[in-house]
Amino acid sequence: MTIKFGTDGWRAVISDTFTFANLRLVAQAIADYVLEETGNGQPEVVVGFDTRFLSDRYAAEVARVMAGNSIVAYLTRADAPTPAISYAVVHKKAAAGVMITASHNPPRYNGLKLKAAFGGTALPEQADRVEAHLLRNQEMARGPNVMDYQAALDQELILRFDPA
Repeated sequence: MTIKFGTDGWRAVISDTFTFANLRLVAQAIADYVLEETGNGQPEVVVGFDTRFLSDRYAAEVARVMAGNSIVAYLTRADAPTPAISYAVVHKKAAAGVMITASHNPPRYNGLKLKAAFGGTALPEQADRVEAHLLRNQEMARGPNVMDYQAALDQELILRFDPA
């Protein structure tokens, strides 16, 4: 199975290709990219979601993977528009942002938008690097690092916030 980023992230049909398992694999590739990009220190990633079916749960899974990689995940308390996530990435000086949304696609779809540190859509070369991490992880049969949600909250690796 091949997961490819399009012009503004990855979108797929819910329960077909857009599954929790595949989302965790993509989140791990994003975590690998963020860790490679930031080097030392503890990077931060903003995670948001829209009102689509399961978007809140998908966002929590992304946050759990970030936490499993010692990346602080700022997870919105409620659904938010994509521009609010872009703003939060810049305002918090985060390494990246992840927005769970399928934008204009039909309701049976969901997706993931990757935001760069400047708040906009990740550049093609950044998305290519995430895809390269994903492919390498699949070739090595390396699964995602996932932290228990409550443990991540307790250790302040997941921080809930209101982007408004």
